[in-house]
Amino acid sequence: MKGIIYYYSGSGNTELACRYIAGKVKNASFKLCNIAGIDRHDPNKYDIVGFATWADFMGAPQLFHSFVGEIESQGEKPAFIFNTFGAVSGNTLRDMENAVKAKGFNVIRGHSLHTPENYPPSIKRGMGFAKSPGKRDIKKFDAFIAGLETDIKELRENRTVKQTKIKLGLSNSIMPKLPRTQARKDMGEKFVDGTLCNECGICVKVCPYNAVELSPKPVFDMSACYGCWACYNHCPEQAIFTKKIRGIGHYPRPIEQLATKLKP
Repeated sequence: MKGIIYYYSGSGNTELACRYIAGKVKNASFKLCNIAGIDRHDPNKYDIVGFATWADFMGAPQLFHSFVGEIESQGEKPAFIFNTFGAVSGNTLRDMENAVKAKGFNVIRGHSLHTPENYPPSIKRGMGFAKSPGKRDIKKFDAFIAGLETDIKELRENRTVKQTKIKLGLSNSIMPKLPRTQARKDMGEKFVDGTLCNECGICVKVCPYNAVELSPKPVFDMSACYGCWACYNHCPEQAIFTKKIRGIGHYPRPIEQLATKLKP
């Protein structure tokens, strides 16, 4: 059985978790597709589709919505949804569920995984959750994957897998998804330390919204920015800063303990 997982991963946590899922599932062969990349794969070529992203101000990121919006309507194709989160997941899963179902997918399973935070302001405030996920989180994650494996087995035997209704805990359900303008406002205007910047262009490459260009130093288009902090996190010289935060809280890749825990 062929499957695909469309994922959006700001600093690698979500991608790592998706590779863990793909490595654990034995009843299907999953291809991973980075929706922030240029290669797009037709979901019609796959038997089951996964959608994965990170919690962005208690909802799914704008890039996720833009990507799903471009997919042609499906005829009840089975799908699962998954998100990572640092501090709070909020309504991310429900937000994903609504977007995916609107395209005709049959959402059969969903899960949220607590991972280290990649949001610099939270890390600066000492809320980096560097030890996440805990043993209980991993156990629940493995149970989700085991359930997905069972679902896939049912599908391979041409049995119908019922659509699920995503359930959120009370604390998550009462937290509304915040508007994207709030994230951009929270980040504020970005600046570049010219003495540190080496004009490498990494900030341009990692921006999923094409909001950065070199001239010859980085120039930021705040009207296109969605405050994801990718440019800040991935700058190897830590030359990018804002009025609120500078030279601290960078998270360019999954930390070692997370990579160890999510090794299939």
